[in-house]
Amino acid sequence: MLEVDTVRTRRGTPGTGRRRRLPGLVAVVAVVAWILGAGPLGSLLGSLGDVQTNDQSAFLPIGAESTRAGELAKEFDRGDSVPAIVVYSGERDLDGADLAALSAVAEGLADRPWVDGPVVGPLPGTEDASVAQLIVPIDAGTDTGEAVGELREALEDDPVAGLQSQVTGPAGFAADLAAAFGGIDTTLLLVALVAVLVILVAVYRSPLLPIVVIVSALLALALAGALVYASADADLITLNGQSQGILFILVVGACTDYALLLVARYREELSERDTAAKAVGAALRGVIGPILASAGTVVLGVLCLLAADLASTRGLGPVVAIGIGAAVLSALTFLPAVLLLLGRAAFWPLAPNRRGETAGRGTDAVLGGHRVWGAVAASVGRRPRAYWVGTAVLLLAAAAFAPRFDAEGSSQAEIFRTEVEAVDGQQTLTRGFGADSTAAPALVVTDADHADAVVAAAEDVPGVTGADVVREPGPPGQEGAPIVEDGRVLVEAVLAASPESAQAVDTVRELRDSLAEVQGADALVGGVAATTLDTRETAQRDFTVVVPLVLVVVFLVLIPLLRSLVAPLLLMAANVLSFAAVLGVGTLVFEHVLDLPAADPVVPLFAFVFLVALGIDYSIFLMSRAREETLVHGHRPGVLRALTVTGGVITSAGVVLAATFAALAVIPLLFLFQLAFLVAFGVLVDTLLVRSLLVPALSLELGARTWWPGRAGRAVPEGRDRSTVAERAERAVGADVP
Repeated sequence: MLEVDTVRTRRGTPGTGRRRRLPGLVAVVAVVAWILGAGPLGSLLGSLGDVQTNDQSAFLPIGAESTRAGELAKEFDRGDSVPAIVVYSGERDLDGADLAALSAVAEGLADRPWVDGPVVGPLPGTEDASVAQLIVPIDAGTDTGEAVGELREALEDDPVAGLQSQVTGPAGFAADLAAAFGGIDTTLLLVALVAVLVILVAVYRSPLLPIVVIVSALLALALAGALVYASADADLITLNGQSQGILFILVVGACTDYALLLVARYREELSERDTAAKAVGAALRGVIGPILASAGTVVLGVLCLLAADLASTRGLGPVVAIGIGAAVLSALTFLPAVLLLLGRAAFWPLAPNRRGETAGRGTDAVLGGHRVWGAVAASVGRRPRAYWVGTAVLLLAAAAFAPRFDAEGSSQAEIFRTEVEAVDGQQTLTRGFGADSTAAPALVVTDADHADAVVAAAEDVPGVTGADVVREPGPPGQEGAPIVEDGRVLVEAVLAASPESAQAVDTVRELRDSLAEVQGADALVGGVAATTLDTRETAQRDFTVVVPLVLVVVFLVLIPLLRSLVAPLLLMAANVLSFAAVLGVGTLVFEHVLDLPAADPVVPLFAFVFLVALGIDYSIFLMSRAREETLVHGHRPGVLRALTVTGGVITSAGVVLAATFAALAVIPLLFLFQLAFLVAFGVLVDTLLVRSLLVPALSLELGARTWWPGRAGRAVPEGRDRSTVAERAERAVGADVP
């Protein structure tokens, strides 16, 4: 249906009909281009796993001491294989026949193409004789997840009578982590889309419009997936499982938010315009500034993550930026084209009717259709100080718990929220071999001429039970010569505590301090405990660097949008307070309600970037409309009218984004669950408290100074009748004209 074709042209005006049909033709071309161009690209979404990097290197701190030590340790044949530990257990002590059967299994596994080196074992349990283990070195050049999957299938096909097999160790954990991310392509996307569809049906009460918005989001996701795939395949960006999950959520949520804003303005303009083409044009002019500013804050905000040193944090920025770019492109091209083609039928069965020419900007009809938000605006308008003080006190009370937020990180076994074989196998291994079965030495790369001094210094550190230089295999009963690579040797320092424990991290810190005193050694300490320490310290460093950078960037985006210095400062302060309150609530929920382990060190930073960049969108939508209305009606009625007419659409957008982020919780990983809660809850706080009460109440308290030094709010433009226009706006929301 082309509504533009139904408009009659004046007889005798050559070309008028063609000009009227031109928008419809352009819309058809745009829709066809998107469907035929971006639609087929959706097939690449399922291939993103082929360009993911989910090994340890994708999450290590770039340039940290443990990372450099790990790279050098590979020269000593440390890192060319990933050990998979096969744990066998039964209800009785294992005898010679059982061990012989396990030896046969080991011999069979040694011939597998993904095994790199001899299979060690069987090793009988030292603490529990019903347990034994095999150590299978997985070639680091193969896909660890696929190799472990084949290993588990092989063990099922060749079982040992009376014994249960479990695959754990570094390779087992890597495989189960990859499997957890495997739900991103299907489960996560399906849950997110269903949640969005349900909300849109409730918002629009129309069977057609929700489908149009969903298709717009899917086309944006297809385009984003193709661009991310091409970039990752060319090694321009780094993609991992968590980045892909966040990409899916943000594209669907952001595109839907932009669509809600555009559709709401389009419906409003249909009440004033005689054709869909004019209404679409007016709607685009009204929302393009806020949408581009919103997208700009998110893109520039996430690109600030490039200043981070953690590889996983740095890699997320470009991935999300590509996704937001695709979302805003679809929302501002494909969606308007479809709306133009559908005309008023898009809202069937509740299509808006055009009012009379004397209705004037639609004040009464629009505000009358927002009775709930009109009542909210009226209440805020009567008692602005009570609202902003009360809201601020509530947020400050919650923010008081933010400093207690535990982001020290969790162990490998704690990152999964469901039962996985690697965790169960590790528990069996610990039962059979004791807590020392999880021990991993600190790896010290040092100058060969200072090896003895380094070994002596390491052994003097409390928490180090022994240290020695890695050597070549020697004759029976004799030590081999130290392995020297480029003038360096590798020293293994055995730690008394589990490598992921706080005690092991403290030991590594003391070990580094001690080795730094060995002049000329240039010792670098790596290993599991060192990586844990560097990850925590790097995450803290990233937070202190990226957070101020994001605040500055977002502030600079807001200044030209709002033509003010005061309004951007007000929005930034409100959203920072909101983030602190959310972190405080997260502390209470995670520790005292759900009893969860400590959060991943990067959770606070990710939550901050998304909440400030995304949460401030709703304040942008509100205040940009407030400025527009202020220029016509004056400050007070302008703010109140903006709150009324944007209340429904912004609340809907906030609920959509919260629902999509909450969908991340379906991925059974602690990190994504905690991030999903913080961002989803934070978006609701920004939507229902900050944008609805705190920001408008503060704006009314400040008065026209909100727009300083801009011209908005100084006076109603000349020629406007304040007594008829602004006064009607204030009466419509139940507020008194000042």
